[in-house]
Amino acid sequence: MPGVTAVAPEGHTRAAVVKLLLEQGPITATEIGSELGLSAAGVRRHLDALIDAGEARATRSASWQQKGRGRPAKQFQLTAAGRSRLGHSYDDLAGAAMRQLREIGGEAAIVEFARRRVQTIVADIDPAAGPDVVEVEQTADAIADAFTSSGFAATTRPVGNGVQICQHHCPVSHVASEFPELCEAETQAFAELLGTHVQRLATIANGDCACTTHVPLVPPAAQHQEAT
Repeated sequence: MPGVTAVAPEGHTRAAVVKLLLEQGPITATEIGSELGLSAAGVRRHLDALIDAGEARATRSASWQQKGRGRPAKQFQLTAAGRSRLGHSYDDLAGAAMRQLREIGGEAAIVEFARRRVQTIVADIDPAAGPDVVEVEQTADAIADAFTSSGFAATTRPVGNGVQICQHHCPVSHVASEFPELCEAETQAFAELLGTHVQRLATIANGDCACTTHVPLVPPAAQHQEAT
């Protein structure tokens, strides 16, 4: 039964491509091929199938991401539809429970629930000791690791004068779209642990491809002094 045995590897490879798009996207086809040991044609076949299904999309890399000269390379990432296929367990039940909590305890109860939820995720992380750049970077990495363990597929990456915490998946995004207090509590917890102002640039709950939080590594006062 050669037809049956050929399907499984193809399915496993497609799943591996999706996993890379989730955890490392936006990512180029060349990087996918290198990670998975696939030919350019093999990568293109899987990407084309995902794009045709509306589960992935292609964008041009930003100028700061470009290596060398020439036209910016295409980068690929999952769409909201692609992420939704990964599953959002108990969304309906969680949403109903949150609405009941609001009816019983009001907005304050929702805010407190959101605060306690994120504190559970970051409970083992020590706050950064002062504005030291290395300390802040290490704490950002620890936050990403903690959120990855909780199903958020989080990473960090240097950008300009700071670092970004990117959550490539959100297991509660459907609930967070109705209850933004969940996202706000995360942002507040990040700021408290990092000891600096952070800025939420995008959220999956709002339809973006990732939750992105910018963490400056140079204090605003120092930036002002350098500018003057």
